[in-house]
Amino acid sequence: MATKPQGASISSSCHPPSTKNSLCKIKAITTRISIQRTNQARRRISKISCCSEIGAASTNSRSQNKRPLTTTDLTGSFKDGSGIRVAYQGVSGAYSESAAEKAYPNCETVPCEQFDIAFQAVENWIADRAVLPIENSLGGSIHRNYDLLLRHRLHIVGEVQLSVRHCLLANHDVKIEDLKRVLSHPQALAQCEHTLTRLKVVREAVDDTAGAAQFVAQHKLRDTGAVASVGAARIYDLNVLAQDIQDDSDNITRFLMLARDPIIPGTDRPFKTSIVFSLDEGPGMLYKALAVFSMRDINLTKMESRPQRNRPLVNNDGLKHFDYLFYCDFEASMADYNAQNALKHLKEFATFLRVLGSYPMDFNLV
Repeated sequence: MATKPQGASISSSCHPPSTKNSLCKIKAITTRISIQRTNQARRRISKISCCSEIGAASTNSRSQNKRPLTTTDLTGSFKDGSGIRVAYQGVSGAYSESAAEKAYPNCETVPCEQFDIAFQAVENWIADRAVLPIENSLGGSIHRNYDLLLRHRLHIVGEVQLSVRHCLLANHDVKIEDLKRVLSHPQALAQCEHTLTRLKVVREAVDDTAGAAQFVAQHKLRDTGAVASVGAARIYDLNVLAQDIQDDSDNITRFLMLARDPIIPGTDRPFKTSIVFSLDEGPGMLYKALAVFSMRDINLTKMESRPQRNRPLVNNDGLKHFDYLFYCDFEASMADYNAQNALKHLKEFATFLRVLGSYPMDFNLV
């Protein structure tokens, strides 16, 4: 505090009038402190109440992640998943849950109905991480999740590559020839195009693969199967009619791990950095943007363009063009001066630039 009431009270024995003033000051300061503490307590109670309504967050969740995570946090309790709650879209048995368990083997998984809810679970301290599928080797990019990365303020802190092995599931005593329709996520149905065409079944899209298995099991359907994992078959007590029904045996999905705080990037292992930026319309602008990486020998691993949702069209000399956002991954850590200089260079002419995360690369395929 700026005032020193102790000094005032010492001099008050010789100067009675100032004693009254000092006591008033002390009382005012004490009152202000009391009000501040009351307001802080009310805010804490309000936040706890809010979390309870959403999903009963743990009582110690407010004390977690008070500092930016470092690469050393990827070992120890964070690496083995102890005490980590990971939100994912789907129900138990989803591939996203398998990705979460690969990243944090002993984590507590938190199923969410939609991707947006998984983001909100982390933002509201109900979960510590969220897992997000971003691209598949057969189905390509999951565009919805690129939009969500920009809409929310979570940071990419890791990636997981998961080998996806689809199975055709049905209730016990149901044969393949009994099936008239098959349920699954649109991406899974697309990845099993050849098999499902050969079976001449009607394909119906649902929110997730494990949810399809759950629906078939709960309703004891006799003419309907599901495309999902072996794990989903075990969880929902379904029979595996066929394994590895995807069109290509190399069916790999890349997932991103998201957190409230970024990790501090290092140079002790290979890192990847993800950014999003926009440019003015004009000849050579994209070439100029890519050159900032090429001239510094930084390898670009992925580039995805998405029209800006809030301003899809721009007018340039009477011609209307899509106004694009460019999502870009490159192999470098933000601790690397080359990467820092590349983004400084890009920022000179980019109309918008945001680093989504700088994180260790995943080389382990499971």
